[in-house]
Amino acid sequence: MFAQIGFQGPVKYRIRSAAEAAQTMAAVSTRRLFKGPRRPSWNWWVEVATALLNRQLKASFSMSDPQEARGFLDSMVVRSSALSEVTITPVSQESIKGAWFVGNKAQPLVTLLYLHGGGYSFYPNSYANFIALVTLAAESKTLALDYRLSPEHRFPSQLEDAVDAYRWLLEAGIDNDELVVAGDSAGGNLTLALLLRARELHLPPPALAVALSPATNFTIQPTSGGCDWIEPAMLVRWRDWFCDPAELHNPLVSPVLADLRGLPPIYIQAGRCEVLYDSIQAFVDIANSQRADVTLEAWDDMNHDFQMFGPDAPQSTQALRRIGEVISRRIHQPKKVSQPTSQERP
Repeated sequence: MFAQIGFQGPVKYRIRSAAEAAQTMAAVSTRRLFKGPRRPSWNWWVEVATALLNRQLKASFSMSDPQEARGFLDSMVVRSSALSEVTITPVSQESIKGAWFVGNKAQPLVTLLYLHGGGYSFYPNSYANFIALVTLAAESKTLALDYRLSPEHRFPSQLEDAVDAYRWLLEAGIDNDELVVAGDSAGGNLTLALLLRARELHLPPPALAVALSPATNFTIQPTSGGCDWIEPAMLVRWRDWFCDPAELHNPLVSPVLADLRGLPPIYIQAGRCEVLYDSIQAFVDIANSQRADVTLEAWDDMNHDFQMFGPDAPQSTQALRRIGEVISRRIHQPKKVSQPTSQERP
């Protein structure tokens, strides 16, 4: 049973999104019938999701302003059984905006601060499904932060919001030894920046950081990932919206340039087909040279944020399970963990 795709919002966006989805499914099905899968390990859902994400982003970047692009991206919603297994409670205070995600069955012993991706510019409604998947895997009470978006709010606005949320959790009595910071893509970049800023501010560090496909280096020209749904031109647009050129070498923007010694453990997942893979590997290599506690696990054939494909993709299921295992091993009693099919350990 594949995840369900639905449509909402203004009619003009719903019609366009529905047309994009129908055309994508037809094109992928025809291609697979005559030529086989685009990548050897891709099932139908991975291929459809990859192609549809790419088409949706291309359409959004063709629009006149970011607000219009956000409205269009919000018109398509992906739902899986994960959404019915969590309770979502909005949070809106003077300095904090977001939502709590809590599993309906387990009593969470871990608090997770989640920082979403979207190039620092987008936060589509479909992220709720992704955050629900992470929450269930981590068996956590998850605060998904709705930080300010670029280009209306540029660096360091997002980092300020993340620090405020982290302080808020600590001041609410959350034990930092039971606190995990996680994020994907731009949110992975923000996760790394938050660790660095928390160290500067002498805040108690989290027990663990989890970064999924994090952006680590804004100073280089991105190159194609081969089978990714993100294209280099998109990364350049997001980068230009996010910060001024003078900030690109700031370690809080490009953590590959940071002193990583003494940070809490960092667990990274990436796909070897993604556009950011080389820069992620470079970050891990530098972390190793500094003897920082950083672990990378990489999956063959997978692209950016492949965990969001959810239970309909074996690789995503495995990656989500690994997130839960790593968190459990770090915070709870050690337990036997399975090994991913494709991994890298520094």
